[in-house]
Amino acid sequence: MLDDVDRRLLRYLQSDPTAPVSELAERCAMQPATAARRLDKLTAKGILKGQHAVIDWSKLGFAVEVSLRFTLDKTAPRAFDDFQDAARKIPEVIAIQTFLGRVDVRLSVIARDMAHYQSLYRNHILTLPHIAELEALMHVATIKATETLPI
Repeated sequence: MLDDVDRRLLRYLQSDPTAPVSELAERCAMQPATAARRLDKLTAKGILKGQHAVIDWSKLGFAVEVSLRFTLDKTAPRAFDDFQDAARKIPEVIAIQTFLGRVDVRLSVIARDMAHYQSLYRNHILTLPHIAELEALMHVATIKATETLPI
């Protein structure tokens, strides 16, 4: 599916996502227009989904991070949809993941401090629809956080 040139482009892009196309092209020994066309094709195929900023939320005053794991009441026909729609409306929810198994949904939630988290928990999290079980895991440290893989 990918040739060596595409893999090389993706490797360099992973190592420096802010590198301009001209620099990526130089590293891959090709013309910038060719590199741009290849990146456009990788984007069109859905392989390259884009670039995003990685924000250190703690430096912006969000000192508390909690992972909430939910098991939903699946007797309700729209349990997943209703839950996800409501969770998306909570600004402090920074990630929503669904799973197969005992846990159905995981939310990553950030808060300024424990008082802010307690308010979020009582006023927003506990009001989410179709909750059968809920487990909160307080974030202590990030050991590894990368999306970079060998290509």
